[in-house]
Amino acid sequence: MAPRTKPPLEEPPVDERVHAAITSALLQGKLAPGAQLVERDLAAAFGCTRGTIRKVLTRLGFEGKVTLAANRGAFVPSPSAHDIREVYRARQLIEAGVVVALCGSLTVQQKRRLRAHVKSEERALKEGSVEDCVRLAGQFHLLLVELAGAAELQAFFAQLVAKTELYKALFDPSKGSNCASDEHSRLIEALEAADLDAALAAMREHLAELEDRVLARADAKGGTDLVALFGGA
Repeated sequence: MAPRTKPPLEEPPVDERVHAAITSALLQGKLAPGAQLVERDLAAAFGCTRGTIRKVLTRLGFEGKVTLAANRGAFVPSPSAHDIREVYRARQLIEAGVVVALCGSLTVQQKRRLRAHVKSEERALKEGSVEDCVRLAGQFHLLLVELAGAAELQAFFAQLVAKTELYKALFDPSKGSNCASDEHSRLIEALEAADLDAALAAMREHLAELEDRVLARADAKGGTDLVALFGGA
């Protein structure tokens, strides 16, 4: 009897492929702040219609990953230093409350989830995956909010995290080679030890360091050749 062959994997819909490629480019810092995402160029690069590109850009705008300007098109976000500080300030306030809620109250299962996530961050760093480093670093903080049981806060907080993920990808010169996993481990240790002062300090210093690295390059801008970047994607 002939061995069974696995059915070929189905190609993802074209709009999902385009969305994934642009998101990946954003998280890897390959798109310059303020760069226009020209529908014509993207359609040529991906070999699809401008209607498909328009649909994807609208979705990315809703997710906060691109800026949509009426009668002008879609652009890579180019936040001011004030904008960046405001978002990190909001995160500082929210995550201080999350730390208070979790300190000394983590269950065994919750501790395992946090430790497993940090292991994933360490693997991504070892493999040199910039995109995964940025994504996983943000997901760690989303996990903390989830564990705190703040369901009403999760959607809003996810938008803040998405913005800071993008800021980091656009402006942080260290890119994926950061010590987020080490900083996250120190925070977990303080939470497990019920050391509120240490946990609050770990969170505050962690976010402040991220903010400082982003602000150091926030004024740098450049252009991007979309066809060259996405051609064949």
